[in-house]
Amino acid sequence: MTRTGRAGVGIIGAGNISTQYLKNLTTFGDVEVRFVADLDVDRAAAQAEAYGVPRSGTVAELLADDEIEVVVNLTVPAVHVQVAQQILAAGKHVWSEKPFALERESGRALLAEAQSAGLRVATAPDTFLGAGIQSSLRLIAEGGIGEAHGALTLMQSPGPESWHPNPAFLFDIGAGPLFDIGPYYLTALVQFFGPVTRAQAVTSKSRVERVIGSGPLAGQTFPVNVPTHVAALLEFESGQSAQSTFSFDSPLGRTQFEITGTDATLTVPDPNTFSGDLTLTRAKSDLETRPSEGSAAGRGTGVVEMVRAIRAGVPERASGELAFHVLDVMQSIIEAGEGREPVDVTSTVDVPPPLEVDWDPAETTLS
Repeated sequence: MTRTGRAGVGIIGAGNISTQYLKNLTTFGDVEVRFVADLDVDRAAAQAEAYGVPRSGTVAELLADDEIEVVVNLTVPAVHVQVAQQILAAGKHVWSEKPFALERESGRALLAEAQSAGLRVATAPDTFLGAGIQSSLRLIAEGGIGEAHGALTLMQSPGPESWHPNPAFLFDIGAGPLFDIGPYYLTALVQFFGPVTRAQAVTSKSRVERVIGSGPLAGQTFPVNVPTHVAALLEFESGQSAQSTFSFDSPLGRTQFEITGTDATLTVPDPNTFSGDLTLTRAKSDLETRPSEGSAAGRGTGVVEMVRAIRAGVPERASGELAFHVLDVMQSIIEAGEGREPVDVTSTVDVPPPLEVDWDPAETTLS
């Protein structure tokens, strides 16, 4: 069935991150949030009531609603693929929180199922659609730093266990600094340089257990099952390279994202946000700060971009193919760290040109 106009949206998962999605999606004119589902139906009902969503209940009830065209999958990473497969089986498009999958095999299977059904599977992060990254892409495309040839990215923190009330899942398979934060940086790097072709890495973890620092579980310990410090060197099909560090082992918390060109170095806003200033450095004493231009609406932006792409019959930008390539890169980084030798990245993805500066997910474009 060919649909027109605004799209009906359902949300599976009423946890913390659902608040950010609901706050935005209930105000965007091209979508209509119709249902919130969760294993805890009371929690789903509370979120639905808080944001004026007409229905709530079980996943089965949501999937049975023929007016819902796109389902936002906000479940825990371990069941992302399983839930996405249920959504596809119900004949609906999927927007999933990161990561796309926990390993290549299930990611490939999910892409194949979507293609077979003629449906879309798009995946966070959608931060790269925001003003910060898009302004940076436009500046580079206009020759603002000369010819771009390399990147340096840093994400260092002591880890989320000091403030998160239940952080164990962030140190389990499918998380850690690489899988939890890496998608923001790697997705942005692919926008700048195109697909990655080879990864080298060193990985480690400073502790085998960590202690919960806040909330009702404070003082309890939990195991660390993934590397908590990842230092990677990436080569791109374009011939460019990037050095990237992702760490939960640093008392000094900081983020950095630099693109170096023949004429200047561009300091890009934090890719885990939708906005921020750009800084151009041409010499030690020659710094120029520019505000980013465009939308900084926040999470849910990619859902709207996908809906508009479906209506237009064109590929969405935060596509499953992009998410799978980033997954492939992350898996390759882990394998390179374990084997202490380079790993070729075999997947690829097409990267579209930057968005127009006046592109706005809050605008009503679908009648």
